[in-house]
Amino acid sequence: MVKAKKITKSSLEKTYDYAWDKYSKEDLENLNDLNDRYIDFMSKCKTERECITEFIQLAEKKGYRNIDELISNNTKLKAGDKVYSQIMGKTLAMFVIGSEPIENGMTILGAHVDSPRLDIKQNPLYEDTDLALFETHYYGGIKKYQWVTIPLAIHGVLGKKDGTVTKVVIGEDENDPVVGISDLLVHLSANQLEKKLAKGIEGEDLNVLIGSMPVEDKEVKGRVKQNILKILNEKYDINEEDFVSAELEVVPAGRARHYGLDKSMVMAYGHDDRVCAYTSFEAMLKVEKPAKTCVTLLVDKEEIGSVGATGMQSKFFENSVAEIMNLLDGYNDLMLRRALSNSKMLSSDVSAAFDPNYPSVMEKKNAAYFGKGVVFNKYTGARGKSGSNDANAEYIAEIRAIMEKHNVSWQTAELGKVDEGGGGTIAYILAQYCMQVIDCGVAVQNMHAPWEVVSKADVYETMKAYCAFLEEA
Repeated sequence: MVKAKKITKSSLEKTYDYAWDKYSKEDLENLNDLNDRYIDFMSKCKTERECITEFIQLAEKKGYRNIDELISNNTKLKAGDKVYSQIMGKTLAMFVIGSEPIENGMTILGAHVDSPRLDIKQNPLYEDTDLALFETHYYGGIKKYQWVTIPLAIHGVLGKKDGTVTKVVIGEDENDPVVGISDLLVHLSANQLEKKLAKGIEGEDLNVLIGSMPVEDKEVKGRVKQNILKILNEKYDINEEDFVSAELEVVPAGRARHYGLDKSMVMAYGHDDRVCAYTSFEAMLKVEKPAKTCVTLLVDKEEIGSVGATGMQSKFFENSVAEIMNLLDGYNDLMLRRALSNSKMLSSDVSAAFDPNYPSVMEKKNAAYFGKGVVFNKYTGARGKSGSNDANAEYIAEIRAIMEKHNVSWQTAELGKVDEGGGGTIAYILAQYCMQVIDCGVAVQNMHAPWEVVSKADVYETMKAYCAFLEEA
C-alpha cells in the first residue's frame, strides 16, 4: 500500500485564511488603534477639501514641507527630505526623497478622496408651498432612492467677491439641525412602486428640505426663503448671490461608527475611497530614508472620470515631479520620462466585498471577502475588461513575494461576474507613463451608498500592505 502524501496549502490558498486568526494581542491593539483613528478621520472629513486640509496638517507635524516655499527660497532637496505639493486644496502629492536618482523610478501609492454625494446647485434656494428647499445635482454613481429620508449635513466652502473663503459645516454638531430629502408616503405610492428602481426617485427630485418658518414681516414675498437667507447671513455672512461661487456638498450626517455586535467592522460615509487614502497616508508617514523616492498621491474627481485640474488626468503630478527634480539635480525632460516609466504603483482603491444577501452577481472563487486581507484586482473595467488597467504577470509575482515576506493577508478579486458590470480607478492613467500598476485596496459592502461598511482587519492589512510596498518595491 502506497502511503498518501500530506497535502499542504499553496500560497494562493493561504490568502483565504482569516486575517483575524494570526493576530497577537499586540496586533489587535494596533488594529484597533488604527481603526479608531480612521473613524475619527472619517467623522471629520467628508469632502475632498476637508481630507486634504487634514492630511496637510498631519503631514507638516511629521516634517513635510510645502514645495511652494522651497521653490520660492530656491531650497535644494536631498535624500530623506519630506515635501508635499497640493492644488486648489483638493489634491495632494507627498514625497520622501530617496537615496537613488529619481530617474530610477519612484514607489507610488495613489488613492482618491472624492466620494459620491449631492452637490448644491449654483442657484439652489427656492420656496414652494411655504417650504424652503435646495436644489441639488448628484455627483458620481449613486442609487438615488438611498438618499431620501436620512439625516443629511451640508459641508463646503463659499467664496466671496472680496477674496475671502468661508467654511460651512451644518449638521454635524449635536446641537446642529440636520436637513433631508422627503419620500412619498407608502399610502400614496402605488404608482411609484410600479416604477423600475432607477426611476422611483428622479435626480431633479433630490431637493433638500431646509426650512418651514416664515420671517415676521407678512408683507415680504417668499417669507420662508427669506428666513433661511437671514439665518445664513447671520451665521455665515452668506447672501443669495454668493451661492454661485460656493462648493456645498450634501452628505450623510453623523459620525462613522463601529459596526457589528463584535465591533469587527466600520460603518462610514465615503469608504470609497477614503479608506485607501487614509491607509496610504498612514503608511507614508512611516517612511523615513528610502532607497527610491516614495510618493503618496491623494487626488480628486475620480468618481466622475478623474477630469479637471484636480483630477488624475491633469498634469498636476507630472508637474510636481518636475519641480522635485528641479530642486534635486535640475530638471531634464528625458529624466522626467525615465522617472515616470521606471516607477511602480499601487492604485489604492476599494473592491466590492461579497455579500451573502446578493450572491448572484459574484463569482465566488474570484470575489473579495471581509476579513481575508487586502484585495488585489489584476484588472477592473467592465464587460471584456473595457477601460481597465490589466497588470503584468511579472509585476503581480513581485507583489506576491513582497506580501508574503511581510506576512500580509491578501486576496484577489474581480468586480462581480463578467457580464454584471464593473468599474474603474486611476490605475490606467498612471499606466500611460508605462509604469507598472495594479489596483489594491479594501473590500467594501454597500459601495456608493450613503453608509458603507468595511472590515477592521482589512483596513489593518491594507495599511501593512502599503508599508511593505513602499519599503520593498
